[in-house]
Amino acid sequence: MSEAPPPRDKRGSRTGFTTGACAAAAAKAATRVLVRGERLTHVETTLPNRQPVTFALHRCESDGEKALCSVIKDAGDDPDCTHGAEMVAEVRLTDDDGRVVLERGEGVGIVTKEGLGLEVGSPAINPVPRRNITDMVLEELPEGRGAIVTLHVPRGEEMALQTLNARLGILGGISILGTSGIVRPYSTSAYKASVVQAIDVARTRGNTELVFTTGGKSEKYAMGLLPHLPEETFIQVGDFIGVAIRHAARRQAACVHIVGMMGKLSKMADGRMQTHAAGSEVNMELLATLAAEAGAPETLVANIRGANTARHVLELCAANGLTHITGLVCQRVVEQCTRHAGGPLEVRAVLVDFNGTLLGQYPERRHAA
Repeated sequence: MSEAPPPRDKRGSRTGFTTGACAAAAAKAATRVLVRGERLTHVETTLPNRQPVTFALHRCESDGEKALCSVIKDAGDDPDCTHGAEMVAEVRLTDDDGRVVLERGEGVGIVTKEGLGLEVGSPAINPVPRRNITDMVLEELPEGRGAIVTLHVPRGEEMALQTLNARLGILGGISILGTSGIVRPYSTSAYKASVVQAIDVARTRGNTELVFTTGGKSEKYAMGLLPHLPEETFIQVGDFIGVAIRHAARRQAACVHIVGMMGKLSKMADGRMQTHAAGSEVNMELLATLAAEAGAPETLVANIRGANTARHVLELCAANGLTHITGLVCQRVVEQCTRHAGGPLEVRAVLVDFNGTLLGQYPERRHAA
């Protein structure tokens, strides 16, 4: 039995493996166990990027008709909700020469909406890991035989609650993901992919108006401001506003509403299309310039220039009755994101505080209470 992966270091750089890579290794091992009649403790496999890797097996069982092997996913230092998950593959042989059928078991999601590049009603196994799993099983199959591979992820349905799967129409569990097989810390490629998928789903279902927020709290406030829009149009883009804006333009969305708080919107106003705290700081000089444009006295401008956070800037402006700066921030967000879109796209920006109070917007419009 393999050991649990080491704890993650929030500031570390240790790479890990995708759910797809772990599932492929487990499926390859189970097929070998069934074909050769031997028990394994490790299995060598090839990642989608063609890198050879050896995985320790957590479970290896067989009754002669089917075999079950599992791998404990190690996501490295990436903040992945599936870190430590058990990826289980159960294999049965068939007489269908060279045909590998992938089925979903416990904890693997099922696709219920179009726009994901996967057939509605099929397991949520993305194309690259699907091909990798199939290739690894085929390497072990004797001539004339095929296989049915059922993937299970114990607690997968619970893990999926921490993802955007339900919004994407993936129900009942997690997705089996991965394009290279490698997870790089804080590259958050899986999150970027989910943002792109969410846009695809919304557009495939005929929605031309989308709402981008930076997290759950701003999304809740956005839903209150734009109650006429269906839930699937609200997309948490996290730090990847640039990726989202470009893809929305590419998919010919007509309008995007960006709803967020002062910190993230200040970075967007400065042209930062990736807004992670470690990747971009709030430009106090820009906020000081906007305050001056809004008519702030020089003492306030100087205080803003030396402020600690964007929230601190808001407090300074509120104390001095300078409310117009929020509208100027929103205007800059619209200008920067429109420029970044690379295609025709109407952009609107709304700035709210931590309680959901509307502080500024551009262009000006009336929202529902």
